[in-house]
Amino acid sequence: MQNTFSNIEKSDIGSDLPKVERQRLHDTVVEHLQNLIIEGVLAPGTKLNEREVCERLGISRTPLREAMKVLALEGLIDIIPNRGAFVSKMNDTEIWETFETMSGLEALSGELAAQRISPAEIADIKALHYAMLACKAQNDLSGYYSRNQAIHNKINEAARNSVLRQIYLSVNRRLLALRFKSNFQEAKWARAMHEHEEMIQALEARDGKRLAAILRQHLLDKRDSVMADLRDAGVRAANGDISAMATS
Repeated sequence: MQNTFSNIEKSDIGSDLPKVERQRLHDTVVEHLQNLIIEGVLAPGTKLNEREVCERLGISRTPLREAMKVLALEGLIDIIPNRGAFVSKMNDTEIWETFETMSGLEALSGELAAQRISPAEIADIKALHYAMLACKAQNDLSGYYSRNQAIHNKINEAARNSVLRQIYLSVNRRLLALRFKSNFQEAKWARAMHEHEEMIQALEARDGKRLAAILRQHLLDKRDSVMADLRDAGVRAANGDISAMATS
């Protein structure tokens, strides 16, 4: 079910989005739109109304269109001739296969990182972990998620493999919004925190096989959680729950 940006209630995203500064305008617009997509403000299937987006971000159409081209290359939006731009929406098979692929990439990152990571990088990851704990205590899902992804990103960087790095970034972009949503339930959030503690222990022990196994299962658990949520949303939609139809 497709929504238009103009149909999104202002209460969902605030009456005014922060205006974009002119410095580094291109990167900033891309980042703004990425965050709106990741955090579900722009749900899968949403049509991007250029005039509406420009007004809310305080920019002209030229930087917006440039940003949308970048997001299209990243697989976050689809630009359809004569119809416009829409937030990408994966079907169940694509979601399953993408998480499955990502689990392998995360596992390889962990195995290589355990061999190559520096003590300073481990310290950085531990600092992010403690910051993530603080966000959870404050029920700050957005802050938690940004630090969560920073941890995974640093493990991938520590693998010191440029080919793996590029593939990892490309595949992960398509899953960011789904990974964000997978922490909405307290039990899932708590389990993810425990798994992150195990990741750090494996890193400190330089146990690549253990870290690879933890990361692989971590992503497969995310996949199963996302698929279960989608099934539940489908059942609610079939039973006439309009809100489920709007967010699925």
